[in-house]
Amino acid sequence: MQKNWNRTLLTMAVAAMGSALFAAAQTPAPAAPAAPTAAAPADAAPAPLSTFVLSGPLQWLPPATFDAGPLGKLSVNGILTGFGRFQNNPMTAAGDDNKNATLSNGQIFIQKADGKYQWYVQAGAYTMPTLGAAFLDAKTTVSSYYGPVPVAFLKLPLGKTTSIQGGSLPTLMGAESTFTYQNFNIERGLVWNQENAINRGVQVNQALGKYITASLSLNDGYYSNRYNFISGSVTFTKGPHSLVYDGMGNTGQTVFQTAATPVQNNGSMHAVIYTYTKGAWIVQPYYQHSSVPTNAKVGVIKGATTDGGAITINRSFKSGFSLPARFEYLTSSGNGSPTTVNLIYGPGSAATSFTATPTYQKGGFFARGDISFVHATTYTSGDVFGAKGTDPTQVRGVFEFGFIFGNNITTK
Repeated sequence: MQKNWNRTLLTMAVAAMGSALFAAAQTPAPAAPAAPTAAAPADAAPAPLSTFVLSGPLQWLPPATFDAGPLGKLSVNGILTGFGRFQNNPMTAAGDDNKNATLSNGQIFIQKADGKYQWYVQAGAYTMPTLGAAFLDAKTTVSSYYGPVPVAFLKLPLGKTTSIQGGSLPTLMGAESTFTYQNFNIERGLVWNQENAINRGVQVNQALGKYITASLSLNDGYYSNRYNFISGSVTFTKGPHSLVYDGMGNTGQTVFQTAATPVQNNGSMHAVIYTYTKGAWIVQPYYQHSSVPTNAKVGVIKGATTDGGAITINRSFKSGFSLPARFEYLTSSGNGSPTTVNLIYGPGSAATSFTATPTYQKGGFFARGDISFVHATTYTSGDVFGAKGTDPTQVRGVFEFGFIFGNNITTK
């Protein structure tokens, strides 16, 4: 039954991609953009990079653009940020302490955003600080996860409403994104920690009328280098309202595991995200369900599920100040069953978190701080916080500051 469902899902995905490409082939390609003038007026500044999502209060700068000869017109942004945190009950993992500091981002973003062949490269150092998880510095994060070029892909516009991308791509799953500057809060939440972040594969994007956009991807899931994962996302946007459904799942099974490829790589996940944006307010509640099947070959004697919900709110004030806050709850199945896979803090465990992040930004400079609280319940002794893994609560204070570079870079 499972194998038949897997074959059906894969067939549907391939057919959908083929249909999108065929439809795009019937649509005339848009005219090539006019060549830039030697001195563009100030009000004709290029648009910000559109490759990654900025869901929180931080504002990205328009990129610096320049003529790169045979490469055409390129757009460039950069970011440089530092990160420090204080916490009680550090975890037993190596490197986790009551206080830690590291470079959190040192990245450059280069893209060719026009023409028949477009591309995007994001390179440098980064961290992925997460609530309830041990500290990793930038060097360890880069070497253990996605390397010094985490995102790089080719994009082919196939018509006015269709494009196809191939390479190392951001995941289509979830409300929070991979890098600190993309989100409401510095540290990603408990719900985010169940998701994948970067995957390698091919993705078709399609606009469906005025209000709906959709993407479908065949990829390697949790960076497994096994291309048997299908992801999809559909977004409805009208006025201040946005409603998103994200879904993904593995059509097979694999025993491959690394820090970037956990047992969740063999499972499936669904999320529904609503966002209300108006004036100084952003309100975003979302729900997520995941399932990890039994797979004795990777040590999953009995599979489990998780259910999580969160609400994130941001209120912007004058003079560059804003106050995002996030509350979330995550629970897993398997309470009382020691053979069930551990997806949080032991089989059947649950956790609650609260995070507030006062933020200030002026131009390319920003500074912000997380104040967070995590509390675990129905946990397994040894799997939570403190030197012995028996403390159910952890409090953190986090500070991040740095610079975003864009059209404040001058070129001649």
